[in-house]
Amino acid sequence: MGRRFWALLALLCAGAAAAPAPPAAAPLLCNVSLDSPAEERWLPVLRRFDPAFLRAAVARVIDQTVPQWVHGVLRPLAAELEALMPQPFVGEILGLSKALGISPGDGVLLNFAYEYTAFCTSIIAQDDKGNIYHGRNLDYGFVDILSKITIDVWFIKGGQVAYQGTTFFGYVGLWTGQSPHKFTISGDERAGGRWWENAIAAFLNRNYPVSWLIRDTLSRAEDFQSAVLRLAGIPIIAEVYYIVGGVSPKEGMVITRNRRGPADLWPLDPLGGAWFRVETNYDHWTTPPPFDDRRTPAIKALNATGQQNINFDTLFKVLSVKPVLNNNTVYTTVMSAALPDKYQTWIRPVN
Repeated sequence: MGRRFWALLALLCAGAAAAPAPPAAAPLLCNVSLDSPAEERWLPVLRRFDPAFLRAAVARVIDQTVPQWVHGVLRPLAAELEALMPQPFVGEILGLSKALGISPGDGVLLNFAYEYTAFCTSIIAQDDKGNIYHGRNLDYGFVDILSKITIDVWFIKGGQVAYQGTTFFGYVGLWTGQSPHKFTISGDERAGGRWWENAIAAFLNRNYPVSWLIRDTLSRAEDFQSAVLRLAGIPIIAEVYYIVGGVSPKEGMVITRNRRGPADLWPLDPLGGAWFRVETNYDHWTTPPPFDDRRTPAIKALNATGQQNINFDTLFKVLSVKPVLNNNTVYTTVMSAALPDKYQTWIRPVN
C-alpha cells in the first residue's frame, strides 16, 4: 500500500467523518490445543470454514501481495522448511497446507503476505488507579476476505488457556495477543524500505517473522519485563513496533525495532503526565505525514477522554474515531492482562 493509497484513504475518511459507524461483530472464537501435534492442532478450526473459499482467499492474497520473484525463491524451499523455520510454526503450516490442499510453498507465501504492510494503530494507557489498558486497530487490504476469516483463538495447554490472540485463519503468527495475568502485545508495521528483499534475506538467515516472535513471547515470557527483553532483542525479518502492556502501574512500552535489535524504547511515564502512548506506523519522534495522520486524532480523543475516564469502553470509542478507524480497519481489540476475561475483538464493517 503506497502513499497515494493512503492519501486517497485520508480524503475518503475525511468525507465520511460524520457518518455513524455500522455495528461491529465479534469474530469466531476457536480453541487450538498446544498438546496436539503441530500438524493437527488447527484441523478442528478448519472444519468451521469452507475449504473452497479458503483456497480462493489464499490465491488472491498471494497473487496480489507477494512479488513474483519471491514465489521463485520460497516455493522451491518447501522441502527444506524444517531446517529454515522453528517449530511449532513449520509443523502448523505443513499441516494446514496439507488439509487445505495447497502446496507447503503457498502456505509459507501466505504467512509472508500477512507479515507485509499491516497498517495499524496501537494505544497503551494507564488510568488514574494504575490499571493498564491496551487497544489496537489492525488495518490491512482485502477487508472483504479478512473480515470473514478473522478469529479469536484460545491456545490451550493442560486444559488451561496458555495465551490468546486474534489472527486470520491460515496465519500461524499473531499481531495481537495476551498472556493472562502477565502482559499484552500488539505489533504495527514500521516501513524500512526494500521490505521483501530484506525480509527474505533475514528469513534465510533464520530470523523470526515479526508476528511469530509475538506468539513465541506469549508462550515463553513470564512477565512484562521478560516480554520486553525478548521483543527488543531477538533478530526479526522486518522492522516493526511492538507495543506491550503489563499488569502493574507504569508497565507500558513501545519498542521501535530494527531487524537486529531495538532502535528506541518509549515507556509510559504517568508521573510525568504521559499516561498513554499512541503508535501508528511512524517513529514517535517524527511527524506523521498529513495524508496518514492517525496519531493526532487519537491523541486528541485520549486527552478529551481523560485519564480518570479511560476504560475498555472509552478506549474502544477512541479507536472508533475517524481516521483512526478507516475503511481498511479489519478489527479492533481492547485488552488488559490483569483482566484477561475482558479481552474483546470486534470485526469492523466497511461503511
